[in-house]
Amino acid sequence: MKKILMASAAMTLCAGAAFADGHAKEVKLGILLGFTGPIESLTPAMAAGAELAMAEATTSGKLLDGAKVTPIRADSTCVDSGAATAAAEKLVADGINGLMGADCSGVTGAVLANVAIPNGLVMVSPSATSPGLTTVEDNGLFFRTAPSDAREGQVMAEVLKDRGINSIALTYTNNDYGKGLADAIQSSYEAVGGEVTIVTAHEDGKGDYSAEVAALASAGGDILVVAGYLDQGGLGIIQGSLDTGAFETFGLPGGMIGDSLPTNVGPDLDGSFGQVAGSDSEGAETFATMASDAGFDGTSAYAPESYDAAALFMLAMQAAGSMDPADYGAKIMDVANAPGEPINPGELGKAFEILANGGEIDYQGATGVELIGPGESAGSYREIEVKGGKNETVKFR
Repeated sequence: MKKILMASAAMTLCAGAAFADGHAKEVKLGILLGFTGPIESLTPAMAAGAELAMAEATTSGKLLDGAKVTPIRADSTCVDSGAATAAAEKLVADGINGLMGADCSGVTGAVLANVAIPNGLVMVSPSATSPGLTTVEDNGLFFRTAPSDAREGQVMAEVLKDRGINSIALTYTNNDYGKGLADAIQSSYEAVGGEVTIVTAHEDGKGDYSAEVAALASAGGDILVVAGYLDQGGLGIIQGSLDTGAFETFGLPGGMIGDSLPTNVGPDLDGSFGQVAGSDSEGAETFATMASDAGFDGTSAYAPESYDAAALFMLAMQAAGSMDPADYGAKIMDVANAPGEPINPGELGKAFEILANGGEIDYQGATGVELIGPGESAGSYREIEVKGGKNETVKFR
């Protein structure tokens, strides 16, 4: 009996040692998002989405023979490239193995050029959508799970024409994201016969947008399309337009989609509409349920893309058998696309097993992931309309 107990104790010690050895292998992933700034209402759910994937990987015990994944958050501000670069440099100093982010296009480009490329660090952004990022020289280090604004411009033009909108006034936040999106909307809308009466920039963080609203009102249009941010300039433009009666209905691209906008504007926003990256796939429904169980809204803008961004890091690491960006970076396109076993949210452990055994996976995730070109999402969108003070999904495109 004593021998049995001793053997049992030895086995327990060995198992404990093996567990400790596995979890001594720590994967650190940076989460660089604008926790302050013009999209601050969106980033908590985005970070939670990424951390949900990381927790799932750790709990599975199957990533790189039992590695623990540790998230490290940092603030991109969304708009201050210097602050975002400094935050990313701090993450590098903390020893991250990959960077989930950044969020807004301008700061993402700055971090890529000034931090990721010099340090050979892989970045996967869930929400940087500027078309300029498609052609940037990235040394194979940059990927994104949200589609380019070149695609969103086409989708918005379809939405406008389908709703019988013949002319628009267009304002955009004065940065890389806003300019690229405005250009895409204008060219796509004009290509289908729509009229753009004016295209003008606005700055974020101002207290008074009366001059901008007056110029837009003077040009006229069936509606005002606001290619801005829902927590700062975009909100100010809409509120100023409603206060003066300049416009009653607004077109809302992705940066304007979130619960805070209808909450802050009130019932006057009802009837406005737009689109944001989103999928009606099986994985999207699964992720929404997982997020709800974890205590956050999985349908919040770019939260599903954030889960997918984090998942791609870990799947690529498993495929490469390494947490070194120099090894796993080239595997991201492989795990994201066919051929292979389809993988949805909640199935990361299954995917790790397949990869460990030399098999192939086709990660579909929460957004129906398919990476094209230089590593960006082919993308689908959900069309929303504000009804009763809430954003309601009315169609997928």
